[in-house]
Amino acid sequence: MAYDLKMRVWRGDADGGELTDYTVEVSEGEVVLDALHRLQATQTGDLAIRWNCKAGKCGSCSAEVNGRPRLMCMTRLSDFEPSETITVTPMRTFPVIRDLVTDVSFNYEKARELPYAELGPRDADGKRRMMQVDVERGQEFRKCIECYLCQDVCHVVRDHEDNKQHFAGPRFFIRYAELDMHPLDTHDRRKLAQDAAGLGMCNITKCCTEVCPEGIHITDNAIIPMKERVVDRKYDPLVWLGNKIGLRNKDNDGRAEV
Repeated sequence: MAYDLKMRVWRGDADGGELTDYTVEVSEGEVVLDALHRLQATQTGDLAIRWNCKAGKCGSCSAEVNGRPRLMCMTRLSDFEPSETITVTPMRTFPVIRDLVTDVSFNYEKARELPYAELGPRDADGKRRMMQVDVERGQEFRKCIECYLCQDVCHVVRDHEDNKQHFAGPRFFIRYAELDMHPLDTHDRRKLAQDAAGLGMCNITKCCTEVCPEGIHITDNAIIPMKERVVDRKYDPLVWLGNKIGLRNKDNDGRAEV
């Protein structure tokens, strides 16, 4: 059944913009992205939208629908009353390029700062072995589609632009956790996560978990365990004593880290 949908869509660029009202015909079973595509095809051909798969797997069509960060291709019109006006705006945390398209290069910069996996030597037969339970621990984090909705909703950078230089954000905290939980990885990222990535700035409000379209338990399974590992390294008295007498955290020259 077709009906007329009222929409308010943000139009503009880096210099500013405003919400513009539209009415577009939609059909039962459609999503917000369908409505925008029909709007683009029939009324405003210059509307800028980033999208790709339309199946909730590429993470391209991230925006804010009625103030909530969501994938437009996964936001069904049936979630709203037919008489309701749907407001679509770009992700607030990132600079606007045009209309609903934002510059998410901040995330690529943070990705480059994260050390890759450093595997230890192979076994005598040339193979590397892991327990299945260790493989499964990080499997959840690999579902991330890099839609950056978690980055967008995180108030540490959403409300405080100056924090971006010192805060990697939840998307990269799950990457830190994934690598740190890798049974064959030899790189200790705990100090980096705390000092360079700003793990301590996260106050675990779980807003990132709430908007994740893949259902990743970002706070409970990644951020909190990483915080516990950082605390263990920094404040555990036995670890501190071991560092002092040279039992742990030696550098490549065999000298104990102080």
